[in-house]
Amino acid sequence: MSTVQSDPDCLFCKIVAGDVPATIVHESEHSIAFRDITPQAPTHVLVIPRRHVPDVAALTAAAPDELVDLMRLIPVVADSEGLDAGYRTVANTGAAANQLVFHAHVHVLGGRSMEWPPG
Repeated sequence: MSTVQSDPDCLFCKIVAGDVPATIVHESEHSIAFRDITPQAPTHVLVIPRRHVPDVAALTAAAPDELVDLMRLIPVVADSEGLDAGYRTVANTGAAANQLVFHAHVHVLGGRSMEWPPG
């Protein structure tokens, strides 16, 4: 596994390092997927890069290959969670979008009907 940047004060970096427990559902070389501790749907999994960057836009600029790895993990999670009827992916970017942890992540939500508009 490659060495990646981390932030010792970041909750998600601590999960990646194994210092904070999480229910891991899948891993890849550059990404990790785990259950959200405050689920907003019957299935709510976060997919994050192992590298610490503040949001998906920053990941795109810093390591596009790692963004591809993260995006490839999403349908693997959805398939293993039985989300055949559909699922939603959400990547909040910035405080105004209600991003609470400033480590890039994508929410995978499913197991119920999703309303529109979402916000």
